[in-house]
Amino acid sequence: MSQWKNHVLLQLGTFALWIVFFVFMPEDVSAQDSCPEVTQWLLKDGFHRDLLSRVKLGTVDEGTGSCMVAIKIHLPKGLYVDPYELMSLNRHNITEALEIGDYIDLEVPEYLATETDVLVYMKPDPECYYCFRAMLPVHCRYHQPAEVDGKISAILKNPEILVHCQKRLLSMECLKETKIEEPCSRKNMHNCHWDSVKFQLVNQELELQIPVGLKHHVTLVCTGTLVTTILCSSLILSSLLKHGEFLFVQSSL
Repeated sequence: MSQWKNHVLLQLGTFALWIVFFVFMPEDVSAQDSCPEVTQWLLKDGFHRDLLSRVKLGTVDEGTGSCMVAIKIHLPKGLYVDPYELMSLNRHNITEALEIGDYIDLEVPEYLATETDVLVYMKPDPECYYCFRAMLPVHCRYHQPAEVDGKISAILKNPEILVHCQKRLLSMECLKETKIEEPCSRKNMHNCHWDSVKFQLVNQELELQIPVGLKHHVTLVCTGTLVTTILCSSLILSSLLKHGEFLFVQSSL
């Protein structure tokens, strides 16, 4: 009888140990067989925002440090990136991003613009050994006036995650069938073979509320703008005539 009790106690103890192991299991171990997780945040307010992205690889390996991770962001017509700003950020080693496709016109309104793809090269996240992060400044375009509501929504589509490692770290279930050729970096425009990977989106699709004008304010706004322009131009011209020094040059014939 005592042997049976000891056997039961041993089984219960083993079961309890397994429960403790799974409950308090390190995060690194639990993430080994999962696909990458992607989290995105929109920072700041108004027409000029920062898109912060973080990719958490679903594997823990010493070779993770040799991996390059990039995120391809699909911007709708209502959003754009400034190529000159990206050049400055790259020069200061803040953000390394490459716009894909045609020339980006910074001045056109939303209804004349086209969608844009931006390839952002991510950097290791110092707060997480197998995580990568990147920040991309995005700007809102002007929209046509609305009838009633003074805001229009711009929805960011799900991004695409690209991984390039010296050895295969992710499971085959996390890899898409085709490889993608994209520049290795902004400084190295030679194409690398990137693995397009499946991922889990931690949060929902991001939605921006862009303020727009109202149609019944058009007459008031146009009239005010015209009056202000005429008044300021008249003041500038009056000041020039009163205080300016003019040099008249008489040409010799």
